[in-house]
Amino acid sequence: MKTVNHWIGGKTVEGASGNWGPVTDPATGAVTTQVALASVEEVDTAVTAAKDAYATWGTSSLAQRTSILFRYRALLDANRDSIAELITAEHGKVHSDALGEVARGLEIVELACGITTQLKGELSTQVSNRVDVSSIRQPLGVVAGITPFNFPAMVPMWMFPLAIACGNTFVLKPSEKDPSAANLLAELAAEAGLPDGVLNVVHGDKVAVDALLAHPDVAAVSFVGSTPIARYIHTTASANGKRVQALGGAKNHMLVLPDGDLDAAADAAVSAAYGSAGERCMAISAVVAISSIADELVDKIRERAEKIKIGPGNDPESEMGPLITKVHRDKVASYVTGAAAQGADVVLDGTGYTVEGFEDGHWIGLSLLDRVSTDSDAYRDEIFGPVLCVLRAETYEEGVALINASPFGNGTAVFTRDGGAARRFQLEIQAGMVGVNVPIPVPVGYHSFGGWKDSLFGDHHIYGNDGVHFYTRGKVVTTRWPDPAEGHIGVDLGFPRNH
Repeated sequence: MKTVNHWIGGKTVEGASGNWGPVTDPATGAVTTQVALASVEEVDTAVTAAKDAYATWGTSSLAQRTSILFRYRALLDANRDSIAELITAEHGKVHSDALGEVARGLEIVELACGITTQLKGELSTQVSNRVDVSSIRQPLGVVAGITPFNFPAMVPMWMFPLAIACGNTFVLKPSEKDPSAANLLAELAAEAGLPDGVLNVVHGDKVAVDALLAHPDVAAVSFVGSTPIARYIHTTASANGKRVQALGGAKNHMLVLPDGDLDAAADAAVSAAYGSAGERCMAISAVVAISSIADELVDKIRERAEKIKIGPGNDPESEMGPLITKVHRDKVASYVTGAAAQGADVVLDGTGYTVEGFEDGHWIGLSLLDRVSTDSDAYRDEIFGPVLCVLRAETYEEGVALINASPFGNGTAVFTRDGGAARRFQLEIQAGMVGVNVPIPVPVGYHSFGGWKDSLFGDHHIYGNDGVHFYTRGKVVTTRWPDPAEGHIGVDLGFPRNH
């Protein structure tokens, strides 16, 4: 059986805690790998390695950092298939979707390659007689990232390339459900010339997470995951004096107005709800349809959903793979089986789906629930699976009010041909990311990703300008140099004057 160990100080370090976690192939249900689960002492070893590396990396030149990142970007590009294969083997998503994940992660590596412009300071000369004031940004030190199972390559790449480009060193704690991609990312960084200890990977469960949150040498923590855990991460790390960005769960809505292109809206709903088996925080899980077009839209979504081919992620014909674990598969199915009792029309029921020859895989088909009420479990909870709820509203105003009443505020979309309605929507909707005829409005790398309300805990979104600000802190320097032609100016007990 394959074993996944830690990556600390530029080399593989065997797990010493004696605790191991199983990693399954979601398509077969078979345990294929064991992953080391770190003790508090092993986490301390990783943090110490990062702290030691910071002594030199934190003062390294921007030229050195960017040259390494350019080489790293080239290696990631050359190995994108290998990374995607690891994702498919342990997460289950189809290969094309895994490749897309790597590509979106590469965007942030490319942003990090251009960090020289992002870290430029400001200078004001002659603010008073012979006085200049400059503002600069400096790294924090050792920072940590705790990442989810659904994007085992992309989300880590949303964090550590930018952090290390800013001069920090990094300790990554990836999901123990699909850990292999993280190790390959670290190995490729070392091959690119990243000094030992700048990027470390420590695997583990809650023991490792809590050790990072409490460690006095960790200055900041980045997290992506469910809302309850994001709230816990933010509360605990903040109480320990750390800077925190914790991205939580979502219930993303798509409002479809009567003037919208219903074929395009149906295509978008199927892609956004069922892509990656619905295991993504930017999935559209609730369509809010204006009643006059709701029946037609539901029919179009059903027609398209019935044609999606489900199978192993390494089968080129598969469009959707299995769910990550059997436990998660059963939980997702429970929302579908309970939906009718809570008043929904079950248009498609995917709970009985299986794949011939892979009967032990974590399979579930596509489910479509119509006339879902806002007090039902299927609507209130983040299902994180291929289940799409349709809710009906009589007017634009009613639809916006419904969406804004949700405790989540991650992403949302509107489908319309009316520019005025789209403009109103983007200003009135209470969400951090908005799509206009775009169902999954994940920003490009040079804009920041993050939600509102219970979808984000902390003041900073991830990557983009917010990411640079999160991984650095500002310093203002006021300078006066005496004119050699003038003598001693004497003592002045008054407050410094700028006029």
